[in-house]
Order: sequence, then structure tokens, then C-alpha cells
Amino acid sequence: MSPTAPPPAAEPTSLSEVPDATGAVLEHFFDATLPVAGDIAPVVGRAADIVADFVRFGGKRVRPMFAYAGWLAAMSSPHRRPPHPEQSVTDALRVCAALELVQACALIHDDIIDHSDTRRGRPTVHRRFETAHRDAGWSGDGARHGVAAAILAGDLALAWADDLFGGHSPAGPDTGAPAPNPLPATVSAIWAAMRTEVLGGQYLDIVNEVSGDETVESAYRVMEFKTAAYTVARPLELGARMAGGPAELLDDLRSVGHDLGIAFQLRDDLLGMFGDPDRTGKPSGDDLAEGKRTALLALGLKRAQQRDPRSAIALRDAVGRRLDDNELNRIRELLVDVGAVDEIERRIIDLLDAAVTRLEHAEIGTDIRADLIAMAGRIAHREA
Repeated sequence: MSPTAPPPAAEPTSLSEVPDATGAVLEHFFDATLPVAGDIAPVVGRAADIVADFVRFGGKRVRPMFAYAGWLAAMSSPHRRPPHPEQSVTDALRVCAALELVQACALIHDDIIDHSDTRRGRPTVHRRFETAHRDAGWSGDGARHGVAAAILAGDLALAWADDLFGGHSPAGPDTGAPAPNPLPATVSAIWAAMRTEVLGGQYLDIVNEVSGDETVESAYRVMEFKTAAYTVARPLELGARMAGGPAELLDDLRSVGHDLGIAFQLRDDLLGMFGDPDRTGKPSGDDLAEGKRTALLALGLKRAQQRDPRSAIALRDAVGRRLDDNELNRIRELLVDVGAVDEIERRIIDLLDAAVTRLEHAEIGTDIRADLIAMAGRIAHREA
């Protein structure tokens, strides 16, 4: 069996089964790949283990679930046109797993940019490398080493993502075993576009921070590329194209993906300000402290400037610095008082309604329609 081709997968019959199926593909890949890193040097093997550990303790596997949802939607379409060569469930799950490695790269680098200490309630990767530096008694600045090592760790996760997506492995070919099915060129083109979009969105995000761009339009543009595209829209499209989804279905899924992706990020903005750290895994107010120009902040500033310029001054003064509990509560109250929170909630509902309406009219099977509508509601109203 090829290092990147796991044993033939049992077909998940619902989206709730996708996370475990994705995890099994990742474990097969790590079994083949981690020894290669260890052969370079034991310390390289330990670094690769940190990356694998970060991926294993991932979040809800949202991106794989949307990719598999696209696959199931297209497979259920009466107008499906199978690509050549036709893709299998194993191929679809391979792409699902590769998406988790892209996510790992994005989060590892995002935590460096944001100077975050925790992710999902555990130390961030750069903090883990900093601790390893200290425990080993190495010379130099441990924090600086941690950042440098984590940059490389994120790069490694992205390289692994491409390996897995393409059906390759650093372990080399397994002689005598059939190679994984090559993916259609249209699927590879979506993958390439997605990688550029997420990096471009991340760059827009940091430019907005340093330029002080407070416009709601700029915040939405960041969301569109940094989150919406690679969280929902592109995974749905990847899955649907792998299965030979017709043009009408691809249009429906792109629209659904855009709306749900924006709703996902708007909810994330609210959780970043009002969420329970024990559930979110990150301190409340982290985005504000790091100077992120979220849609919630942009809308709050716009409304505060219109209603009470003094509130706008107070809100601007809070951006980019750590707040004590009293200060943070005051900013929360301000965002509620100017109506920014209510408007974000209304926008989430509107986006969810638009996505559900599109799904209700799409030519897909009743089971995947119900599964997708349920998942849409969960991500729009999640608490972590």
C-alpha cells in the first residue's frame, strides 16, 4: 500500500462520521512520514511530532466535513458527470485530510502573528518549541527560537498538505502498490487558488492592523479570503468537483460556501470578544489586544462615531493593548450599547437563511441536504 494511500475507506454515511475517517487518513500518513523526519536527526523527528500532535488535537474538522459534503452532494446529483479517472471515497478522504494540514499551517503561523500563548486550551506551537529550548538548556533566546521553529513547523504542515493532496510521501514510493488516483486538473486548480487566497487574506489582515483601516468593507474582504474561502467555499467546491458535480450545483455550493464562511467568521468575532475561554481555548479580547480589525470592531467604531464620538475614542484606545477585566467589560458594554452586536447577529441570521434557502432548492439528495442544513446551523450558532 502506498504511504499516502490508506486502506480502502469505509464510506462515511453522514457528516458526523467524517472527522474520525479524516483522522484515520492522517494517522496513516504520519505513520509513513514521521520516520522520514526522524531519520534526518532525532531533533527533527521531535519537531515533526509536535506538528503531528497539533494536527491530532485539532478542532471540529470543519473543512473536511464541508469537503465531504460537497462530494456527497455531487454524488447525489442527477446531473453528475464523473471525471476521468473517476475518484473514489479514499481519494475524497485524502483531500479532506490534506485540508486539515493546511489548517494546521494557517493556525501555527496565525498564533505567531498574534503572539498567542494558547490554542484549543493548550500551549501554541511556538510556545512548545520555546519550552523545549528551555528544557534542553540551549543557548540564546528561547522565545526567538520558538518563533523560528514554529515558522518552519507551519511550512512543514503546508508541504505535507501538498504531499497528501497529490498522493505523494517523503517516504517515497511503495513498490508493488498501486499509486493513488491522480486528481483532475480542475480540482488541483481549486487547491492552488485556495492556498493563495488564504495567504492573501492573512496578509490583508495584518496590513489592516498596521494601516489602521477601520472600514467594514476591509474587514469583510479579509473574511472573504482568510476564512470564508478556505473554510467552507473551497472545500465544498473541491469535494463537488472531485465527484463530477454539474455547473448548477457548483454555483449553488459556491453561494452557500460564501454565506456560511462569512457567518462562521462573524460568529468567531463575537466569540473572540464574548466567548468563554474554557470553551474557545483562547483568552477573551485576544483579537482586540492584537489590534485585529474585525467586522465587529469596524461596525462598533462606525456606529460609535455616529452616535457618540467619545465612545469611539474609548474603543480606539482599547485596540492593540491588553485590558483588565473591568476595561474589557466596558468595551463589551459599548459594543452592545451602540448596536454592533445585534447587527452582527442579524447578519449571521441573514447569511444562514440565504444559505439554507439555496440548499433547499439545490438538486441534491435529501440526506445530504438535511446534513448540510444542520451543519450550517451549528457553525452559525456555535459556542466555541
